[in-house]
Amino acid sequence: MRNSDDDPPIITLSAGPVDAYPVVLRALSRPVTYDFDPSFQQFYESTVLKTAESLRTGLPPVILQGEPVLALEAAAAALIGADDVVLNLASGEYGKGFGFWAARHCRELLEIEVSYDDAIDPEAVSEMLEARPDIRVLSVCHHDTPSGTLNPVREIGALCRDRDVLTIVDAVSSFGGMDIHPEDVNADIFVTSPSKCLGGSTGLSIVHVSERAWAKIDANPAAPTASVLSLKDWRDAWRSDVLFPFTPSVCEVHALDAAVQNYLDEGPESVWARHALTARACRAGVRALGLDLWPAREAICSDTATTVRVPGGLEDEAIRREARGRYGVVFSAGRGSLMGRLVRIGHMGPVARPIYAVVAVSALGGAIAALGGKTDVGAGVEAALAVIDGAG
Repeated sequence: MRNSDDDPPIITLSAGPVDAYPVVLRALSRPVTYDFDPSFQQFYESTVLKTAESLRTGLPPVILQGEPVLALEAAAAALIGADDVVLNLASGEYGKGFGFWAARHCRELLEIEVSYDDAIDPEAVSEMLEARPDIRVLSVCHHDTPSGTLNPVREIGALCRDRDVLTIVDAVSSFGGMDIHPEDVNADIFVTSPSKCLGGSTGLSIVHVSERAWAKIDANPAAPTASVLSLKDWRDAWRSDVLFPFTPSVCEVHALDAAVQNYLDEGPESVWARHALTARACRAGVRALGLDLWPAREAICSDTATTVRVPGGLEDEAIRREARGRYGVVFSAGRGSLMGRLVRIGHMGPVARPIYAVVAVSALGGAIAALGGKTDVGAGVEAALAVIDGAG
């Protein structure tokens, strides 16, 4: 029996948002508290400090009331001044996209752009910083989700630290699923989301801001205030004795608290390990199906999403529709210039468990076979299981 488009999916293996953990769903059903009630203000403070613990920093993050596109745009508006030269690193649609926000605020935008199946070379960054010592801000996407590729943000962050360049790091789809934290990568603004690897809900953004980033924001006369884009308005809102600049999403804050506590309770290292094993098993299965991974080399493949090149003669939409209709499994499409060229399989939060690699390989291979494509589903499943069993 096929699933129609009106039927909910059985299993969502998208690149986000992902299904939330049960503890998060239960948190969303808590009573909606008045945001100025002392109990909620104290709860908000404890949630922000708990989130700082998960980020492994002593600085309380800013929680913006919107998904991370809001936070990334807010970061550009706050940190980048009218006299700044900005270096944007573009290895995919999301990295490239940040340049459009940066260009609104800076004096000059420079870019290093590579093929969207590749990653940024730190040596190229070093050469650009050497050639242009007037660069003040650098922006980089750690996991460019539409491509499934990773950039070497630790190496890039170290280069920027040595040259007093401030960095904006997009870790929306990597934090919580991989070993990445703002201070480890010298990020001055570090943006992530509860709705990806943390398995939370979709309505908030988490933004770490370093002390030197706050100093630059305070000195930037164009940094937004009295605005939904304002980081400054929310800087001290974590404190229970400070009023919120506008009404926070109470239900989403409950969900954030539950997602972060769930992450800390399981143990970050354990969470990263199951994300990594799921991704390794999925990649092995995809290759055994006779398909090609999108990234140019496995070393830059993400542990939170696997991207697969669409086989010749088939259409990505048909593959995704067949996987959903035949098996109830949802995959993601490409984005922008990658639309139609790849299929994305997410390994984030609740579905970052090795058995879901077997589900993904089975559904992808079965869909392609049903459409007349050449693939070996049995070999794919066996390869995925071999990786899982070998890790035991």
